[in-house]
Parts: sequence; C-alpha cells; structure tokens
Amino acid sequence: MIQSHVCISLIIPARNEATLLPRLLASVATARTRYRSGPDAVELIVADNGSTDGTPAIARDRGCRVVDVAPRVIAAVRNGGATIAIGDVLAFVDADMQVHPETFNAIDQALGDPRVIGGTSRIRPERWSVGITLVTAITAFYARLTGVEAGLVFVRRSDFELLGGYDERRASLEDVDLLWRLKRLGRSRGQRLARLRGAAAIYSTRKFDQFGEWHWLTLGVRLLLSRGWRAHVRSPVVREYWYDGR
Repeated sequence: MIQSHVCISLIIPARNEATLLPRLLASVATARTRYRSGPDAVELIVADNGSTDGTPAIARDRGCRVVDVAPRVIAAVRNGGATIAIGDVLAFVDADMQVHPETFNAIDQALGDPRVIGGTSRIRPERWSVGITLVTAITAFYARLTGVEAGLVFVRRSDFELLGGYDERRASLEDVDLLWRLKRLGRSRGQRLARLRGAAAIYSTRKFDQFGEWHWLTLGVRLLLSRGWRAHVRSPVVREYWYDGR
C-alpha cells in the first residue's frame, strides 16, 4: 500500500542490476530506519529499463515500486521513476551506489534551509587506487567550485517539474545538465545547491575495473572530440561507456 505521508521518493534507475541492487537497497534500508520521519516516509521506486535478469523481482521483494520504462535513454528512465513518485522531495541514486545511513536526515536538514534549492551528496569510491584517488580529488575540487557532484541528487518535486525533469534528448551527462539548470534557477531566487558533506554516497568502481585505472583522465577528451556531450548526440564513446553491456 502506498503511504500518504511520504516525504522523500528515492528513484533508482536500473538495467540488469541484479548483482549490485541488493547492496544499494540494504544501505537504503539502514538509512530509512535512521530517518527521523520514519521508514515509511521514504518511498522506493525502481525504474527498470528492460532488465533481462532478476532486477525487477529483487526490487519488488524488497518493497520497491517498479515502473517499466522503455526508451533506452538514462534521462528517460530517471523521469519515468519520477512520474509515479508521490513524495514532495525527489532523490535519485544509481543502482550500483550505496547511500550513507544519515542520507534522508541530511536531505531534510538541507531543504529545511529556504536558501537551498536542492543538491547532491558527496561521493567516495568503494575501493582506492592511485588512479581512483586522483579522479576523486579532481571531482571533489570541481564540486567545491560549482556545487555539482555525481552523487545522490535531491530536489523538491515542484522545482523538478518546473525544470521539465531530466533532458531526454541527452544520452549522457543528464545529471550534470539538471544540476546546472537547477543552479541557475536557484541563483535567480537567491538560492544555492547544497552538498551533503556528512552523508557521502559510495560509488561503484566497476568502470575502472572495466576500462582501466586511468581511463577517466582521457574520457573527457574523447567525449569532447566525439561531441557526445551535446544533446541529440549518442556518439560511439557514449554508447560504449554508458550503454553497451548493460
């Protein structure tokens, strides 16, 4: 039964994530038990993008609402989950991540400040190496400068809808694009993006396992040269990195 007092809808886009989704949902379960508004105040939604493994069944068995989203576009999958959400606050996290136990309390605290329009969690890797440490340091520096980070994203539903959600023309970087648009909207109101400093999400290093410890340092250049960062463009780099094999 859908609870009427849901505060936060956590939306998880997923495709063939039967291996890592249980790990995320275990971390979410811990965070829900720590939430001051109670575990039932957090709605869990898995937006399934045509999985051929046990992803939907795992999600349902663990109390998630599951919505099937057909377009093979990550932005559309995120939006598909938001379409059925009932919370006043929408949060998005990838299926291969893990959330901090204080995530939902930290979101509440951040959005309790009227000067905050939304934001992200900080991130840390599930394992460390020289290459991953360098990438983490670079992304942390960028995040401190801009407020834009690749962790869990949270936003009030009203502002998400005002912005039109994620840009479904984009095959990649849709999360960065949304945060920049949210930042511009906030600037027009005297608001800012927040970073959940005490509630870092753990991100999977499977891309480093697949493409190598130093691949991230050349990925940006390859993306730029292939014009894969632009809306409407799904370049070979984008297909290989974000879509092939999932």
